[in-house]
Amino acid sequence: MILRDTQSTATMSRESKANRTQRMRKIVSLLNKAYPDARCMLNRGDPLQLLVATILSAQCTDVRVNIVTAELFKKYHTVSDYAGADLDEFQQEIRSTGFYRNKAKNIIGAATMIIDRFDGKVPDNMEDLLTLPGVARKTANVVLSDAFGKSDGVVVDTHVMRISKRLKFTSRENNQGDKIEKDLLELLPHRQWAIFSHLLIFHGRACCKARKPNCPGCPISHLCPWAGKV
Repeated sequence: MILRDTQSTATMSRESKANRTQRMRKIVSLLNKAYPDARCMLNRGDPLQLLVATILSAQCTDVRVNIVTAELFKKYHTVSDYAGADLDEFQQEIRSTGFYRNKAKNIIGAATMIIDRFDGKVPDNMEDLLTLPGVARKTANVVLSDAFGKSDGVVVDTHVMRISKRLKFTSRENNQGDKIEKDLLELLPHRQWAIFSHLLIFHGRACCKARKPNCPGCPISHLCPWAGKV
């Protein structure tokens, strides 16, 4: 176990918002250098494919989703294809992503709503995206950022939750994703909203893992009040 200076840790726990914001900027800068290729790892083409892939990614790895969508996208090309899909058959096609019954119902339902309410086009704004079945702020932020180039917030997945809490940028519970997002938005300039999530996701996969984080090899350990505590 690596021991940290207790005074340093206590100081960080009383950190002002201004200092926390400054630390955030330093961390983003270092992570940008460490992960210059950070990006969404879901394979997709148009906004519809990204919407489908992101719904499938809930409680599932990007690797598994990409395996499933490699075949799925060969069969389903348009929003009408998804809206007209046989529910039982579609469930089996996405079964390996987990929670396949709800995901199938949501994807077919979202496609139907896109046809009925949005002229067959995936909405490009937060308000309309949130009306689609299976779409909460996490999914909507992914679609807006990576399909439409719009930054309306920060994608809060399990990596972002874990690392943001370790960095003391939030103290929210894991079931408070919207509040975690709000805490992060207060510390980040708008231009970094989109990239921030990708940086933390890459960092979570490569270094700051849930069970065995590599604190000695971490490029931001000197800025992390949690580093070395396991």
